[in-house]
Amino acid sequence: MDPKRELTSVDLAALVTELNRYEGAKVDKAYLYGDDLLRFKMRDFDRGRVELILEVGDVKRAHVADPDRVPDAPGRPPNFAMMLRNRLSGADFAGVEQFEFDRILVFEFERDDQNTRIVVELFGQGNVAVLDETGEVVQSLETVRLKSRTVAPGAQYEFPASRLNPLTVSYDAFARNMDDSDTDVVRTLATQLNLGGLYAEELCTRAGVEKTMPIADAGDEEYRALHDAIEELRTRLRAGEFDPRVYTGDDGAVVDATPFPLEEHEREGLDSEAADTFNDALDEYFYRLERDAESPDAEEAGSSRPDFEAEIEKKKRIIDQQEGAIGEFESQADTERRRAELLYAHYDLVDEILSTVREARENGVPWDEIRETLAAGAERGIPAAEAVRDVDGAAGTVTVELDGTEVEVVADTGVEKNADRLYTEAKRIEEKKEGALAAIENTREELEAVEQRREEWEADDGEDEAEAEDDEFEDRDWLAMESIPLRTSEQWYERFRWFRTSEGFLVIGGRNADQNEEIVTKYLNKHDRFFHTQAHGGPVTVLKATGPSEPSEPVEFPESTLSEAAQFAVSYSSIWKDGRYAGDAYMVTPDQVSKTPESGEYIEKGSFVIRGERTYFRDVAAEVAVGIQCEGETRVLGGPPSAIEDRVATAVRVRPGRYAQNDAAKMIYREFRDRFSDQSFLRKVASPDKIQEFLPPGGSELVEP
Repeated sequence: MDPKRELTSVDLAALVTELNRYEGAKVDKAYLYGDDLLRFKMRDFDRGRVELILEVGDVKRAHVADPDRVPDAPGRPPNFAMMLRNRLSGADFAGVEQFEFDRILVFEFERDDQNTRIVVELFGQGNVAVLDETGEVVQSLETVRLKSRTVAPGAQYEFPASRLNPLTVSYDAFARNMDDSDTDVVRTLATQLNLGGLYAEELCTRAGVEKTMPIADAGDEEYRALHDAIEELRTRLRAGEFDPRVYTGDDGAVVDATPFPLEEHEREGLDSEAADTFNDALDEYFYRLERDAESPDAEEAGSSRPDFEAEIEKKKRIIDQQEGAIGEFESQADTERRRAELLYAHYDLVDEILSTVREARENGVPWDEIRETLAAGAERGIPAAEAVRDVDGAAGTVTVELDGTEVEVVADTGVEKNADRLYTEAKRIEEKKEGALAAIENTREELEAVEQRREEWEADDGEDEAEAEDDEFEDRDWLAMESIPLRTSEQWYERFRWFRTSEGFLVIGGRNADQNEEIVTKYLNKHDRFFHTQAHGGPVTVLKATGPSEPSEPVEFPESTLSEAAQFAVSYSSIWKDGRYAGDAYMVTPDQVSKTPESGEYIEKGSFVIRGERTYFRDVAAEVAVGIQCEGETRVLGGPPSAIEDRVATAVRVRPGRYAQNDAAKMIYREFRDRFSDQSFLRKVASPDKIQEFLPPGGSELVEP
């Protein structure tokens, strides 16, 4: 059984009850690790230090962690963490709630000057959105712009479309949803009732209903038993009547944590360990899950064989999930189309209902009175009134039952527009299905590639048994290594923009006017070369002949080095910010650079006067590569592709485009995350903020390989 990597809706319903016990705790600091793990350090009067962990990456979790298990604070807080500290420092934790029955948590924080809501999306790609008191997004880890919803700074936060909540559904609605299905009982509970696979099976077991029973064979007896089992689940969740368990497999590795024992896990023969609280169970579970991932079973000494089997299983698991999503999209699209067709099939009846409601509203009749009038009409046997199942004045909608299917219609529009809305929704869902089909093909190709790598590895396994020593890295498959050693050091030039040319010469550039001044006055020596662009607003770029502590000597720079320095000057200038793909640069010697203007002229800070002849580099491409160096030092490198790509284990090319600098950095990080097996190494060496340091100012886009 694969270990759980995401919390279920049932898990979150249980967790909310326990997290609200920390109400009143004060926030000290917020930390961001990589682009998907948040840590809130808080103080509780009764419990002392409280460490709230929220993760929305490949692992999706939320729980309070043992202080001894939290990761060390990152060296420099990224912008997102600084924003959180500014808004939340000294704030009171006011509570958390689950949005309907979705995998979304909404945390409330209160402070005298402002209140803040943090929405944690623990589904799909995962996201965290920080909202102000009006519900406007202050900042989010991911920017979402879909037809159905938008999550972006400055916009009102939009929750995903509501889904049926199985914990609050009435028996009649439950039975109708079951009858609408054309599959078996367990799949209907998992998809139509939104319970997910595990708890759908558990409820079938507790209700004594055969999970593979076709819906066509199920009746009132089975429905009553299942609905009663759901009611029991709801009661236990709301009352906080938990008996938490951490489940382990035969090898002792954790596979699940649940708020109470599950008969399904007992049937599978899983061992269980009790915990005092569900939060403790989650903390123990995810701590051991990460520990198991970072410390795989010991292999023969010196062996660095990648764990192909684990990667293959992961790809197969993703394919299973994608196939399930495709099936769900098909079912949803069919349901929306059927509802639209039912509107036309019962056109006169629906039109009568809508006309009645519209006329009443135009005459100022309150929604409550409309609801009562329709209920009275149903009692008198009026067909149109009998078809009405619900009236929602807040949303301006009426729910009607047509041939056993409930259809929600907007009261102030006609039958045609309501049907068109449902057809449009079906089309939107089908577009999501097309995206899922493309994604599953990509995953299948990735699976084939892993299987091919395994075959090649096994074919070559006997050819060279001796593995290189730890400091001999030439033949290492860095991307496949499960554990990459960290080797870092700090250099004087790292606070500037910098790279080393293909021949090893250092190039530095200013990030702002102050650094431009500093580079010229402090680091420009007589045998160096000075580069700049024809366009205004570029960094001072200096190609160093020697280091600052070395004697200055004349150097014959290769043409490739000069070209790379020119490309660096162009790429980090206003040319990139203007969205242009190429520009001109020039080179001069240090004695041609002066801070003394002509009589009557003024030189701005960070600018210089260039006198004499210039060597020009025409139509230089604005393009950089960002990669991760593993051999020797481990770090992010960025600069001209020809200088970077041969030095790194893997790289991504970038050119001017439409994505903001921080969004492009996250896209590159996710690309690297898909390539590297050692995710822990990646988070430490190449967080989005570290990647962003090597991106030019302005919009960017990734260049397809």
